[in-house]
Amino acid sequence: MTAGTGNTNTPSPGQVPSVPCWRCRDRRLLLGRPLVMGILNVTPDSFSDGGRHHAFEAAVAHGRSLAAAGADIIDIGGESTRPGAQPVSRDEEAARVVPVIRALAQATPVPLSVDTRHAAVARAALAAGASIVNDVEGLVDPEMASAVREAGAGAVVMHMQGAPQTMQQAPVYDDVVEEVYAWLLGRVAALTAAGLDAATLVIDPGIGFGKTREHNLALLGSLRRFAGMGPPVLVGLSRKRMVGEITGAPVEDRLAGSLAGLVWCVWQGASILRVHDVRESVAALRMATALAARQPEAG
Repeated sequence: MTAGTGNTNTPSPGQVPSVPCWRCRDRRLLLGRPLVMGILNVTPDSFSDGGRHHAFEAAVAHGRSLAAAGADIIDIGGESTRPGAQPVSRDEEAARVVPVIRALAQATPVPLSVDTRHAAVARAALAAGASIVNDVEGLVDPEMASAVREAGAGAVVMHMQGAPQTMQQAPVYDDVVEEVYAWLLGRVAALTAAGLDAATLVIDPGIGFGKTREHNLALLGSLRRFAGMGPPVLVGLSRKRMVGEITGAPVEDRLAGSLAGLVWCVWQGASILRVHDVRESVAALRMATALAARQPEAG
């Protein structure tokens, strides 16, 4: 299979997958190739596209376009978690995402993810048709863990130091790789001990969430270690500040840097890439996977 072929990455009913898969409710997302998670921000203040898809009709149209472009998953968020972002109420967040999730669940077979820190929003989104919860706080709220467990949903367990409002003010680590690795390992152990199926969990080192550029580069340089932890690894670096700091590009001109980072992440073992530019990311992954398939075996 080539990268970015949407719901064709789900095995047929009764089929036993021969490659690793991510269990997300009644879906089994095969991980024999990198998956593309398309970003749909239903917010007025996200760092890269705030307000562009805030209205219901625009959000649904963009979700459908992400599916048509080859997204394997669509990640829908109603609260910006950019550095310095202010929180919104649970009711406001749910009002933004639930109608969009309900409409897209009827309009496309592509699995839907809700990007939320709040159990009440996750429950409403799961009831509306989402099959994945993407939690930047790593499911530390027992109610969030319960919501995921009860639904049998897939979950993204992300590391973040601090909170979105303050996380980039002065992030400090003695050893960022060791600390983030240990935190994620501990979260996976705690969640499985709480009854979550390990096959439903994906880990995310949280690029840009309470990390400096050097912290981010250290984590990206050590992705193979994270990939060896067990759960699949998701990385989101699309259009992020570090891409701008390295390339000198403003947020609207960070595609080239984002694609270079995406290919690196796949070569280092990442299984899922969270991106804004789905069509371009799918093309880059197809090229990278074709080249990787022709690489001679080592020694």
